[in-house]
Amino acid sequence: MEEIYLTGIFLFVLFLLLGTGVWVGLALLGVALVGMELFTSRPAGDAMITTIWGASSSWTLTALPLFIWMGEILYRTRLSEDMFRGLSPWMARLPGGLLHSNIVGCTIFAAVSGSSAATLTTVGKMSIPELRKRGYPEFMTVGTLAGAATLGLMIPPSLTLIVYGVTINESITKLFMAGVIPGLVLALLFMSYVAVWHFARPGQRPQPEPEMSFTDKLKESRFLIPVILLVTLVIGSMYTGFATATEAAAFGVLGALALAAGQRSLTWSSFIESLMGATRTSAMIALILMGAAFLSLSMGFTGLPRALAGFIAEQNLSPIALIAALTVFYIIIGCFLDGISSVVLTMAVVEPMIRQAGIDVIWFGIFVVVVVEMAQITPPIGFNLFVMQGMTGHEMNYIAKTALPMFLLMVLMVAILVAFPDLATWLPETMRSRPGG
Repeated sequence: MEEIYLTGIFLFVLFLLLGTGVWVGLALLGVALVGMELFTSRPAGDAMITTIWGASSSWTLTALPLFIWMGEILYRTRLSEDMFRGLSPWMARLPGGLLHSNIVGCTIFAAVSGSSAATLTTVGKMSIPELRKRGYPEFMTVGTLAGAATLGLMIPPSLTLIVYGVTINESITKLFMAGVIPGLVLALLFMSYVAVWHFARPGQRPQPEPEMSFTDKLKESRFLIPVILLVTLVIGSMYTGFATATEAAAFGVLGALALAAGQRSLTWSSFIESLMGATRTSAMIALILMGAAFLSLSMGFTGLPRALAGFIAEQNLSPIALIAALTVFYIIIGCFLDGISSVVLTMAVVEPMIRQAGIDVIWFGIFVVVVVEMAQITPPIGFNLFVMQGMTGHEMNYIAKTALPMFLLMVLMVAILVAFPDLATWLPETMRSRPGG
């Protein structure tokens, strides 16, 4: 009963603060402060200062602002136009046509961004006008883009995986490698949905694209070369063991600057804008991480995580039953919190549970990212829905309906991960067996 009482107090204070419009990071700090003052004898101020410094001085965290900056630089280039031009000749003949460019474009940009919103904005600013001009149904254009943009959270470099790895003190590089295959499988599920629509709704198909020779397709593909080289530089340097995640992020920034300079889209103004954009996003995430670290300490002093982990253990839930319960739990809290906040807020309690149940923490990180992806397209706080609304002007309910099939495919992805856990664990284990891996 005591853990229920403590949980109730923590949740009451949290939602009270969030309901008043306080920033998430400050709300977490406030909840932790209340817990320290009410349930411990340790001076709350000293504990907060020590914990915040420890949480914010991690070398691993250096990768976070660097990957964010890389995405900000690329957002201000002609990358989206070049990607669409390079992809469209190859996508046009697939069942579903150029709708696949939404998914493949998001998959490629996710590999150099790490942000769902940046992926959505960059790909959408080119694909939406082009698909509308060619007569593709608005429902499919909006839905596939909103759903596929969530791949920015899964495919490395993923900001959510960095936050998860820092929170549980796990290798960022292993988590990045774990996200590659599930991210590609999820992209294939999205493409399968487009193909099913193509055959199920023949009356909605637009006019087919003009035939293009293989030589012309290859000529157009030259526009993809820069971004593919950048993806190879970032992910390849980590997989081969040549660079850590932080070093790969630095390579990525240099590559993005070179790409922007080569496209002649790098000006002093765009450079400063990208730097300030990355600073704002990094500061927001850092504040959330500081609040979460102090909240974890506060909850640790109260014994709440151990008590809840013990309570779960007493229920004799199988690992699959626990994952099912956590799926529902994360979907619910994802309706009210953004993905990174959901991860850092819950890990203090959830991590002991999964370790007690013998669940691999690398695998669980990928699971968490999938369910956090769902939160990006679920009202009322789904961030991708807000971004898409700003880009298209559609009502929130309409955008949520268009993204519902993609949400259901993510639920299917959770089931696939449970049935085939090697999808997430095989690549990190292969990397570990390499010299220096």
